[in-house]
Amino acid sequence: MTGNGDSRAVGGVPALPGAPTSPGLRPSVGPQGRGTPGRLGYRGPSACAAAGITYRQLDYWARTGLVQPSVRPAHGSGTQRLYSFRDVLVLKIVKRLLDAGVSLQSIRTAVEALGSADLAELSDMTLMSDGATVYRCDSPEELAELLRGGRGLFGIAVGAVWGDVESALSRLQAERLDTGEPVLVGHPADELARRRRTPADRIG
Repeated sequence: MTGNGDSRAVGGVPALPGAPTSPGLRPSVGPQGRGTPGRLGYRGPSACAAAGITYRQLDYWARTGLVQPSVRPAHGSGTQRLYSFRDVLVLKIVKRLLDAGVSLQSIRTAVEALGSADLAELSDMTLMSDGATVYRCDSPEELAELLRGGRGLFGIAVGAVWGDVESALSRLQAERLDTGEPVLVGHPADELARRRRTPADRIG
């Protein structure tokens, strides 16, 4: 559990430290699927669709520094922002925190925690909040200790959100970060039709 001596605690588990010093997120390696080597980036429409937000929200959060694209920010008109897998994951978590009524300051702190954590840590991380403060739990013991406080809390299992985002992005447009080449979306219905074709159908 991260925190410091000044953090308010519930059940002995310290809250996440104060406001982040940098609004950006570290670049990260996204899911490596769809037969494409190297890292993948996602433009605004794909990021919005996977995170369940509007483009207006995406743009506002980027301009205010809440969640900025770590791969490629917008530079003037005509420049497309490009988001990493981690960025999209954070976008979806921010949406859930906002929907739950968590304060913006606490959300910014959660964004910093998600951006600074190693990817290997995220799948086991749970964010708990009482609406005013966000707490990061990295183990079942920390989670149990927090719940023993008896206060009304809700939680977000980052690993579960990860799975949702990964599944959504696998059906959305992406591009390779090394070449900028678009990665075409595979359509399950088309694949099923291809498999059902007989050898005679494929002749000629």
